[in-house]
Amino acid sequence: MLRSGMPEADLNLLVALDVLLADGSVAGAARRLGLSASAMSRTLSRLREVTGDPLLVRAGRRMVLTPHAQALRQRTQNVVHEARAVLRPSSIEPDFSTLQRTFTIRANDGFVEAFGASLIAAATAIAPLVRLRFAPKLEKTAAYLRDGSADLEIGVLSEMGPEVRVQALFRDRFVGVVRQGHPLAMEREVTAERYTAFGHVVASRRGRANGPVDEALATLGLERTIIAVVPGFHAALAVARASDLIALVPASCMGKQAGQQESPACGCAAAYTFELPVTTGEITVSQMWHPRLEVDPVHRWLRQLTLTVCRERFITQP
Repeated sequence: MLRSGMPEADLNLLVALDVLLADGSVAGAARRLGLSASAMSRTLSRLREVTGDPLLVRAGRRMVLTPHAQALRQRTQNVVHEARAVLRPSSIEPDFSTLQRTFTIRANDGFVEAFGASLIAAATAIAPLVRLRFAPKLEKTAAYLRDGSADLEIGVLSEMGPEVRVQALFRDRFVGVVRQGHPLAMEREVTAERYTAFGHVVASRRGRANGPVDEALATLGLERTIIAVVPGFHAALAVARASDLIALVPASCMGKQAGQQESPACGCAAAYTFELPVTTGEITVSQMWHPRLEVDPVHRWLRQLTLTVCRERFITQP
């Protein structure tokens, strides 16, 4: 209940505010809302009054958002989206045969190579007009989910913010990879001593050479010789296939069980994978999304499809 003397907010103004902040123009907002320019100007005046901020100010021949308006833009978009989702009849299911929508999924190359083709095929089999855009994941941040430029984020959970929704897709582990004909490919079991007898190529976006494998080797009094650090697992595989260096990659990047001659999921030249001679913890790969999309039936369909494809494709489930 509102306290005595506190005016009740006109929630209809939220839609107008959302359009104004998104368009940055009174005339443009009027066209989108089907209002006259004078009616839109009156609405802007009311918004200025209730927010205590000019919101839009003139800069030369155009209007620009004030700092307060810029701070409100994402919050307003989220509130309006949630309100529309609440008021949408829950019994209405999307018509996937005619659905036209592009989803942006932030994921690293390894995920795209391992699961991209299957996910695309599964999505277009149900919704032929849906398009998937896989965006590079150069950093771990919730900014893309918050501003709406990404619909899903795939990867290992990090500090993404308390509001971000998370669902585990599968558990992954690291394996060793060498070229066909490498001395280790001839051995039934790779020991820690033999593993450290060769040079290594490490994948790290941040240029870090050491990790859990090195910590486990240190307890045995052993140490790897890191010859090269590359930005991604695909590059590490390419180096290993063309040299005597050993690559360390997630098992999901490879096509079969460790200990076999095989081709990576990307279909590149065959390589040999083997289980590591030391124990390292598994990693959980998850999908993450912003709560404003929680009840969106189409986004919920995409999440379930991603979960199904990953668990059908990968061996170890959460």
